Amino acid sequence: MTRHTDNKKRILGALLLVAGWLASPSLLAKESIESVRLHRAPDHTRIVFDLPAPLDHKLDKLANPDRIVLDLQDAKLDFDINSLDYASSPIANIRVGEHADKTRVVFDMREGVRTRTNLLKPIEPHGWRLVVDLFDRALTDSTATTTGSAATSPSSKPSKAPEVRKTTQDEQRLMIVAIDAGHGGEDPGARGPSGTWEKNVVLQIAKKLQKLVNDQAGMRAVMVRDGDYYVPLAERRKIARQKHRADVFISIHADAFNDARAHGASVFALSNRGATSAKARFLAKIANESDRVAGVYEEEEDDSSLLSVLADLQMNGSMAGSLYLGRQVLKEMGKVTKLHGNREKVEQAGFAVLKEPEMVSILVETGFISNPTEERNLRSSAHQTKLAKAVLAGIDDYFRSHPAPNSWYAAQRRERGEEYRIQPGDTLSEIARQYSVSEQSIRTANDIRGDRIMVGQVLKIPRS
Repeated sequence: MTRHTDNKKRILGALLLVAGWLASPSLLAKESIESVRLHRAPDHTRIVFDLPAPLDHKLDKLANPDRIVLDLQDAKLDFDINSLDYASSPIANIRVGEHADKTRVVFDMREGVRTRTNLLKPIEPHGWRLVVDLFDRALTDSTATTTGSAATSPSSKPSKAPEVRKTTQDEQRLMIVAIDAGHGGEDPGARGPSGTWEKNVVLQIAKKLQKLVNDQAGMRAVMVRDGDYYVPLAERRKIARQKHRADVFISIHADAFNDARAHGASVFALSNRGATSAKARFLAKIANESDRVAGVYEEEEDDSSLLSVLADLQMNGSMAGSLYLGRQVLKEMGKVTKLHGNREKVEQAGFAVLKEPEMVSILVETGFISNPTEERNLRSSAHQTKLAKAVLAGIDDYFRSHPAPNSWYAAQRRERGEEYRIQPGDTLSEIARQYSVSEQSIRTANDIRGDRIMVGQVLKIPRS
C-alpha cells in the first residue's frame, strides 16, 4: 500500500514538474515574424510587421537620446530588420533583442517623432499586420495620435512645387494637371501573373506623364504621390484641388480580372446615378477599398454629403467637363493600345477619389495587368511613354476647348478666334468666361436671342 502511494506521489510530482517546465516563458512557442516592410512618405515613416496571428505589443518613447522601444509579446523576429532602407527617415539605427517572453525592437532616432500603432485585421492581399507610424516632428499635434489608436492615417504631402499664383489680366497662367498614381505603400493594387504590382507601373506612367506635361506649353503637372507610400483617397482630392488648385485630376490605374483574357484600356468618371456597368461598379468597389488595404480608417461620407457634392458637380459643369475630358483621353488611347468594351464610352461609377465638386476628374485604367500580354506592355518603358503621350493629347484637347480665363490656352483662342461645340451642361455665361469675351458678343456673332443654346451647336467665338 505504501509502495503504491509512493509511486503515485512520484508520478504526480513528475507531472507537476513537466507542467511547470512547459509553462516556463522561455520555452513557450513563439510566433515567428518573417516579413517587415518600411515605407517613407513625405511626412511620416511607416514600419509594417506581417504577423501569423494577432499579438500583444507595447510601444514606449524614450528621450536623451530619442528612442522608440517596441515590445512584441511571445514573438520571434526571423527577419534581418537592418535590411530595411531607412536612410531617408528620422531613424538612425535599429536594434533587436530576444528575451524569454518577447522580442524588443529599438529604433534609435535622429530626432523626436510622434508615434502611433495599429493592429490591422486581414484584408487581401495582407494577413494580420502591426503598423508603426512615426510622424515627423514638424506635424501639428492633432495629426498623430498615441499607441493603440485607430485614428485616420496621416495626410501625405506631395513633393514641393510652387503654388498657383494669382494673375493679372495681361498675364497667362498655366493650367494645372494633378497626376494621381493609384495605390502605393501598403496598398499594392493588382498583381500581374509574373508578379508585377500595379502601384509600381502606374507610378512609372505617372512620372512620364508629369515630364510630358511640364514640357508642354500652357500647362504644369503636380504629383499626388511621387514615391512608394500611400495617400488616403480624400487627401488625394485635397492635395489636387485645395493645395494646387488643379484644373484637372488624372488618376492612373491598371485593371485586374479573374479571367486572364480580359484586356484593354478604359476611362471612368464619377456617376450620380449608379454605375454604368457591372465592371464599373466592381472597379469602383475595389478602388474604394484602398484605404482599408493601406490601413487607413476614415469616416465614411454620408448620403447628404454625397448628394451635396453631386449637386455642385451638376451646377458647375464639372461632371460634363469630366466626361468630355474622358472622351478625349479615350480617343487618344485608342490610337496606341486596345480599348476595353465600348470604344467610345466613358464609364461611370462612385469612385471616391473623383468626388471633388470643383475639379474635372477622370480615372484612367491603362490596361489589364492580369493579362500576361498587357502586363508585359505595362512594364515596357516605351509602352508607358505611348500611354502617357495619349493622356497628354487628351488633356491638351480638353484645355483647348475649356481654357481658364487668363490662361495660355485662353490667349491662344483669343488670337486665333475659334469655334466651340456646345457640350452638356454648358451655359453662355460659362463659355463667355472661358474665352474672356462678353455674352453679348457671342450672341451677336451667332445671331442668338436670349440664353437658349443646344448641345452640339457650334458657336463662333469672337476675338476678345
